[in-house]
Amino acid sequence: MTDTPPPAYAGPKRVVSGVQCSGALHLGNYLGALVKFARLQHEMETFIFVADLHAITVWQDPALLAAQTREIAAAYLASGLDPARAVVFPQSAVHEHAELAWIFNCVARLGWLDRMTQFKEKSGKHKERSSIGLYTYPVLQAADILAYKATHVPVGEDQKQHLELTRDIAQKFNNDFSAPGFFPLPEPLIQGPGARVMSLRDGAAKMSKSDPSDASRINLLDDPDAIAAKIRRAKTDPEPLPDDIEGLAGRPEADNLVGIYAALAGKTKAEVIAEYGGKGFGVFKPALADLTVSVMGPISTQMRGYLDDPGELDALLMKGAFRARAVAAPVLAETRKLVGFWRA
Repeated sequence: MTDTPPPAYAGPKRVVSGVQCSGALHLGNYLGALVKFARLQHEMETFIFVADLHAITVWQDPALLAAQTREIAAAYLASGLDPARAVVFPQSAVHEHAELAWIFNCVARLGWLDRMTQFKEKSGKHKERSSIGLYTYPVLQAADILAYKATHVPVGEDQKQHLELTRDIAQKFNNDFSAPGFFPLPEPLIQGPGARVMSLRDGAAKMSKSDPSDASRINLLDDPDAIAAKIRRAKTDPEPLPDDIEGLAGRPEADNLVGIYAALAGKTKAEVIAEYGGKGFGVFKPALADLTVSVMGPISTQMRGYLDDPGELDALLMKGAFRARAVAAPVLAETRKLVGFWRA
């Protein structure tokens, strides 16, 4: 007699992701996440949230938090998310995330969280001063995903470990409560070209909203003049672009600018080099500036339009939260019954 494997999850394909509302979004967020969200909404059920619960794992100014939530939502919409197709909502407006996270806190093991490398990086040398939320936020991420029984999650290199934790939590819950196939084991959607955009001031550092230098990044709300100026001043080396992509090795700033051009133009780096190889940055930078302005300028304009009407933006977010709860609430109710809570 042989053991039969537990049944696989048989529900619909769904994708879930979100971006923290802590600081201005930039070109790296657009190329690494937002354009992919817009594409995914045409492939499967899509839930995209503004991660305000995650944001408060470190101190946030309460007076700015709601404004930052609207700004992230405006960026989603300006980047192509259709609120009639994708469910766009603030994480904190769907309390099922937080309640499910507590249940998962009691399923996950301390040793699993001790292995999470991002906490070590973010807490630095003084982890005892960090919030408990910062330590346990990978468990909240698992709840974000499994509250919708998502089957797919867009992930970058720095989030793969957290998705593995989500899979471990889902599997352990299914086993502990004799509910095979109840929660899916979500699969990663590995981000492709353009996912890792580096600083304009240091090709070895990722473009980041926490970088103290505004010149290091192109913010989504930058106007065309600011975008062009930042591209012109981007750090480079004195050599012309190489004749093949192998020549970009050891030249992080050149490689970054070529990668940005390729991602914005929908080309490969090899195609960009075929066009600009042997030419200096005095030729390439103006071309890159023009391309970046042509793509990002309309996004900035649309974002400003949404932000100029916060009432309409709030109404869209409220509708999204209502739709999200319609999916998450039954999942939580089923989960409560499996756990044995007195009343679901």
